[in-house]
Amino acid sequence: MADKAEKRISRIPMPEQDPKVRARNFLEVPTGYTVKMAQEEAARCLQCKKPGCVEGCPVGVDIPGFIDLISRGDFTGAIRNLWSKNALPAVCGRVCPQEIQCEGRCIVGKKGEPVAIGNLERFCADYEREHGTGALPPKQSPTGKKVAVIGSGPSGLTVAGDLIVKGHDVTIFEAFHKAGGVLIYGIPEFRLPKAIVAQEVNFLERLGVKIECNAVVGRTVSLDELFEQGYDAIYVGVGAGLPRFMNIPGENLVGILSANEYLTRANLMKAYKFPDVDTPIPHGKNVVVLGAGNVAMDAARTAMRLGADSVKIVYRRSRDEMPARKAEIHHAEEEGIEMFLLTNPTRYLGNDKGRLTGMECLRMELGEPDESGRRRPVAVKGSEFTIDCDLCIVAVGSGANPLLTSETPDMKLNKWGYVITDEKTGKTTKKGVWAGGDIVTGAATVILAMGAGRQAADSMHDFLTLGW
Repeated sequence: MADKAEKRISRIPMPEQDPKVRARNFLEVPTGYTVKMAQEEAARCLQCKKPGCVEGCPVGVDIPGFIDLISRGDFTGAIRNLWSKNALPAVCGRVCPQEIQCEGRCIVGKKGEPVAIGNLERFCADYEREHGTGALPPKQSPTGKKVAVIGSGPSGLTVAGDLIVKGHDVTIFEAFHKAGGVLIYGIPEFRLPKAIVAQEVNFLERLGVKIECNAVVGRTVSLDELFEQGYDAIYVGVGAGLPRFMNIPGENLVGILSANEYLTRANLMKAYKFPDVDTPIPHGKNVVVLGAGNVAMDAARTAMRLGADSVKIVYRRSRDEMPARKAEIHHAEEEGIEMFLLTNPTRYLGNDKGRLTGMECLRMELGEPDESGRRRPVAVKGSEFTIDCDLCIVAVGSGANPLLTSETPDMKLNKWGYVITDEKTGKTTKKGVWAGGDIVTGAATVILAMGAGRQAADSMHDFLTLGW
């Protein structure tokens, strides 16, 4: 019995590349479970009658169900169980913050480490991709209704996947030259390989979803023109990709750029392969990244892989307030990235050629909580110091993408430029138009965007079949 109890507590770690090796390549860091590992980890699940893990999942995946199927070796059944709630399991298994969602509610985690739900989800998707038959889930009869989805990020892909199986004709309009949205331009290859995203997109295409790339809705065509072309409903999922800076002195020096631009060049445009590809990317020997979210970790780890001698994360709060996933922080530190916490930049320093040479900073201490619930950083008088750097990547958040919303005056926005919607349905103030994901909430997680897409798709289906 002791062995059985110990087995339930000990989590099966996923194998990873050695930190010293992976810090200089763009290959995926975790290498995945074997069948034996997956079944051993699945056996740790208690199959709770009231599973808290499901309550913690924004799209309501039947977590005990698919894990039980893995434990019994029914991997086809497991992936079909996942697909019934989640069109992007290979993505979610890799990038979702499981520790604060499903795994954070796991009963096994009360006395030990929680069941590795994310790792098992990834295993299911990867096993299907490598060994599956390619069979598609059933679709309902055609309804004759046409739906336009603006943006191919996680919320848009979820809406498309939900509505295509309900019999509607779905077309995705994507501004970039590849589908995937933030999954393609925002998340690095070593965390989410492009082939994985392409596989998930291809799954939707095989179901019948049409994708039009290089289509900037709001510039090449308006929402009203889409209605004129015969679309019965529209979903807006254009994200929050507007770069945000700190507005401190010296910000126009050469060598300072947004994380949005840096990661888009590196990820979507494969600038890390220049000159084999057309788009170059700034390289730095001493790199500073401002911010401590997942985007900051992605930028810092990318800079290290591009040959930096040193990479520093500069963040004005403490480790406890860092918003990045624990796994990303852990991986970054393993790869040699330094954390300058309780540190706030006050101005950039440059040479007579207008190039960045350093950054002046202040030490901070934490005061009372602010409106975000995190303790407010307060400057320590006389604590100024300088960090040498020749490249600074600013990852302190982003704003609402204005290209479409600024051209749609009858779709109301809030004071920050985000689309106002009904919380339960995703309906906007413009008839026949729904919205979800970061363009509504501001920058958030992949799975929350997918949850918003799921709610909107249900409401859109009601509208298409029953009327507004």
